[in-house]
Amino acid sequence: MTSTMRRRGIPIVVAVVMLAAACGGGGSGSSGSPRAAGRGGAPTLPPSPTALPTFDLASFRTLLSSLHGRPVVVNIWASWCGPCIVEAPHLAQLSRQTRGRVQFVGVDILDQRVPAHRFIQRFGWTYPSVFDPSGSIRDGLGLIGQPNTVLFDANGRRVRTWSGVVDPASLSAEIETLLKT
Repeated sequence: MTSTMRRRGIPIVVAVVMLAAACGGGGSGSSGSPRAAGRGGAPTLPPSPTALPTFDLASFRTLLSSLHGRPVVVNIWASWCGPCIVEAPHLAQLSRQTRGRVQFVGVDILDQRVPAHRFIQRFGWTYPSVFDPSGSIRDGLGLIGQPNTVLFDANGRRVRTWSGVVDPASLSAEIETLLKT
């Protein structure tokens, strides 16, 4: 290909790339939707563990309030976080054991979606996570660092917070106590 042909082809390539970007933009699903919305635009749980819709603090709080009626475990994590890797298999197991009685929700912070998807798949998480690229949800909950695990009762009251790797036996005992009340 001559340099003249390359120069003539560049505008065409640029136009095709721009058109493809405009058509495929950050629409729905895992690519960048601001939130998973239900009826009336209220945020809902993501449809799959790897959907990872972007949530901000306000939409996350709205989501939490929609989950009243059963205990909720919120885990703040990131794919690059060593302690998050340590606790991930235990969270997967406990979420499967309590499925239908307790809602687990992950909050992936300060991360990238591709490594986050791999993390979720690697540990076999069956519960949804939301994507928080700035860490605003963690910060808004008054937490520092990651991982953090927060347990809410069926009325939405925070009953326990673990900073660092959550002890699976302790989390399990707290959940069982809540389920008995």
